[in-house]
Amino acid sequence: MPDIKSKIEHKNERPKILLGLTGGVAAYKAAELVRRLGDHGIDVHVVMTKAACGFITPATLQALSGNPVYTDMWDGRIANGMPHIELSRDKHAIVVAPATADFLAKTACGLADDLLSTLCLARDCPLIVAPAMNRQMWEHPATQRNVSQLKHDGVTIFGPDSGDQACGETGMGRMLEADELAEAISAFLAPKILSGKRVLMTAGPTFEPIDAVRGITNRSSGKMGYALARAAVAAGAKVTLVSGPVSLNPPIGTTVVRVQTASEMFDAVKQYAAKADIFIGVAAVADYRVSTPRKHKIKKTDEAQL
Repeated sequence: MPDIKSKIEHKNERPKILLGLTGGVAAYKAAELVRRLGDHGIDVHVVMTKAACGFITPATLQALSGNPVYTDMWDGRIANGMPHIELSRDKHAIVVAPATADFLAKTACGLADDLLSTLCLARDCPLIVAPAMNRQMWEHPATQRNVSQLKHDGVTIFGPDSGDQACGETGMGRMLEADELAEAISAFLAPKILSGKRVLMTAGPTFEPIDAVRGITNRSSGKMGYALARAAVAAGAKVTLVSGPVSLNPPIGTTVVRVQTASEMFDAVKQYAAKADIFIGVAAVADYRVSTPRKHKIKKTDEAQL
């Protein structure tokens, strides 16, 4: 299969993807996904299964993408009469979001009984899938076998996430949110100038305990470090992020080592530094620490312990 990232670099062209929608309730997220992909400068062309059209209309996706939407294997708008071949030929990737359990099974087995599944089989560009289904469907051994086969075949899988589901249950199977998925797709398509490099990075504050409830810290949000980690992943680096206590979700593709104190952060950095090609220290490490933190809360009236 051609190196699609080199293709983008050399032609200096706007990334172009084929976004496939299958028949799951998470199809409603595709509208926002198309908008977010556009914000990343990606040209989106949509193909929908008939089941997907039961959840969101082609007219909506056409209005948001600015491109025709295709649903039929025999669509006459393709001059040579072979949309199942032609629609993917100038694309840098095919992204299927949501990807239902049925679609994952079909793709793992090489079945091609509609426009989208045939495009995935006849492609010469990377395939990315974003699973979306009930937690029991996701956890079923058959689905896990299919996911393992897809990974073995070189398919990139983003998600799923854990959370509330349309069926009223909670667990793994939610499709990633549009912002997160668009970011991951954009990173996948970005030129890989750091390919093969190992980056070690620190981010966020440290928390130095005084007692069981009090501590010395600062207001660092970790946003700069996490943004740099995200950019390094997009550039193809293997990133280890040593993070103090923050409320941010780690960038997809990073290995996160969570620490609290400056001493813990230092130990983690020493552990991973020998294998790193690049070290970036972004953390706001505390300037002071208590020599002997108390294991229990210090009473306000007990000044001798302060």
